Amino acid sequence: MTHEPNSAGPLVQGPPQAPAAPGGAPAASGVRDDLRALHAVVEGTAGGTGQEFFRCLVRHLAEAIGAHYAVVAEFPKAPPHVRTLAFWERDRLGANFEYDFTGTPCAEVLRAGLVHYPAGVSKLFPRATPLVERGIDSYMAMPFLDREGKALGHLAVFDERPMPADPRRGFILRIFAARATAEQERMRAEQRLRASEARYRDLFENAPNAYLVVGTNGRVLRANRRLAELLGFPAEELVGAVIHSFMPDTPAGKARSMEVHRKHLAGESVSGWELELRRKDGRPLWVNVWMEPGRGEDGTIGPSRSFFVDITDRVLAERERARLHEQNLYLQEEIKSAHNCEQVIGKSRTLMEVLAQVGLVAPTDASVLITGETGTGKELIARAIHSTSKRKDKPFIRVNCAALPAGLVESELFGHEKGAFSGAIARRLGRFELADGGTVFLDEVGELPAEAQSKLLRVLQEREFDRVGGAAPVRVDVRVIAATNRDLPKAVREKTFREDLFYRLNVFPVHLPPLRERPEDIPLLVRFLVTKFVLRIGKHLDGVSAATMQRLVEYPWPGNVRELENVLERAVILATGAALEIGPDLLPLPTPAPAAPRQPCPEPAPPDCLLAVPKPTADRRPPSLEALERNYILAVLRQTGWVITGPRGAARLLDLPPTTLRNRMKKLSITRASDHPW
Repeated sequence: MTHEPNSAGPLVQGPPQAPAAPGGAPAASGVRDDLRALHAVVEGTAGGTGQEFFRCLVRHLAEAIGAHYAVVAEFPKAPPHVRTLAFWERDRLGANFEYDFTGTPCAEVLRAGLVHYPAGVSKLFPRATPLVERGIDSYMAMPFLDREGKALGHLAVFDERPMPADPRRGFILRIFAARATAEQERMRAEQRLRASEARYRDLFENAPNAYLVVGTNGRVLRANRRLAELLGFPAEELVGAVIHSFMPDTPAGKARSMEVHRKHLAGESVSGWELELRRKDGRPLWVNVWMEPGRGEDGTIGPSRSFFVDITDRVLAERERARLHEQNLYLQEEIKSAHNCEQVIGKSRTLMEVLAQVGLVAPTDASVLITGETGTGKELIARAIHSTSKRKDKPFIRVNCAALPAGLVESELFGHEKGAFSGAIARRLGRFELADGGTVFLDEVGELPAEAQSKLLRVLQEREFDRVGGAAPVRVDVRVIAATNRDLPKAVREKTFREDLFYRLNVFPVHLPPLRERPEDIPLLVRFLVTKFVLRIGKHLDGVSAATMQRLVEYPWPGNVRELENVLERAVILATGAALEIGPDLLPLPTPAPAAPRQPCPEPAPPDCLLAVPKPTADRRPPSLEALERNYILAVLRQTGWVITGPRGAARLLDLPPTTLRNRMKKLSITRASDHPW
């Protein structure tokens, strides 16, 4: 709607046009006015921010329009409530005020956009008290809107004088309104940001989970109260600290720490990773970590923010459950495994002496070293010691040292951390941890490599050890019972076994006699074992024939109780009669002692001391070195009744390790069957 300058209605203006001089050229005065207006626009919109900006804006707006009054106002709640942000009154800044725009020309601004009342404003709007009191005659205003078209406020100029229509004024007002809109949106965004930061800061500080901000250099920039509580440090001590210093100094800990740092620098997220930290007092802290690296305006990687959730209780419970599970599996294997005999059986004087020693040492925590030939029942004696000790309700963990892979001995005994070596994909408890509170039985202890011997010595001396790849020592309460069929004093002299470890193990020695030295125990063992196999196999036997029992008693049993058990099981399987019969095919008769040598020799001498070597003749070649060696070994085996190990065994007489002797026998095709009259 368009009105004349002296009309009573608003004038809606079109695009600005410069006033033309005669002949179509712009008037010189109009150019000067345009320059002044442009200067005022530049000055008025180049000011500071916030309150300073709006004060500068109204002053320069009044100058550019040529009016005595200018105001910029906002709608803090909703129209019709108005609050001025800056008010220029003649030659000074006036005080801000609030009012209801009902019945004022402001109401037309929201409805029609740019409005202009060239004159008669006070008469048209008698309820507009601020205008009436000042005798205002003319009024021009324009709203400023946000991006969604919602009115944020309005910009207005007014005067006691008429304000004739001039497109230039509308153009200037639009420019100032645009700048006011931008600044108002910036201020509101800043206000929202401050409110959001305040909420974030409150959430950050008082959140139930631990939060952390870390710079790209790995140093802590911010840490909330919960993280300080978890780590046991004051929050101010955490700021500036290197985050990696809170992680364990283990291969697994270092690898995990470096992987998180790499992801941070690469701008990658971390979601729910399990991470181990260390508290101020050294105790472990396990957390689930979520990390989101920040970015600057130029896209560069900035500090990362890390929803630490304390999962220590869960991890400890899982590890205890895993320990009990491993222990349970081990004990199940032990239950299923076949032992030489379920109990110590016998009535011989030598066995009674051994059992008397067991009764003396069992109530103590002393280390026990059980010696004896293979198959004499060393493990049974170890179990008897454990089952009659105060540790009987705790685990009995057996370790066959000779069967452990060379590269994994330490891992099997003492466990390893995840990532400690290639293939260590998970943390594993060793046999000593499984036996905590109970007994570890180290069978064939003489086969331990040197490095494992050192660690075993430390366990015996200090009751602690390090897992492979671990940084903190693990304390255990374990009794050690060791067994061997080797001559450990000789191994000590040969420097293959530590002397200090030998003395630590040999606190209470127990020697088990071979079965051939207690023949009175053989009938008891035979009856017990035959009964066991009959029940297991499902056969009916009335007993053992007298001839068979005599054969069993007279046989020297180089393999001791284990060999007796194997022979009887095989005989029960093959039995067809009412009584158990064992013939020469299963158990050969004992071989008579070899003829006395031509000259006495307490220890093996050259081969001709035991076997006469035929002299070479023209038609007979001398025997080969291999034949001489075979005859020599065969003669010693006959002399010892085919007993290989032990103090009176062939290996001892030949001064060879038992394994070496067995290898030579295999190479030379020496078997028991080859020992027959020539």
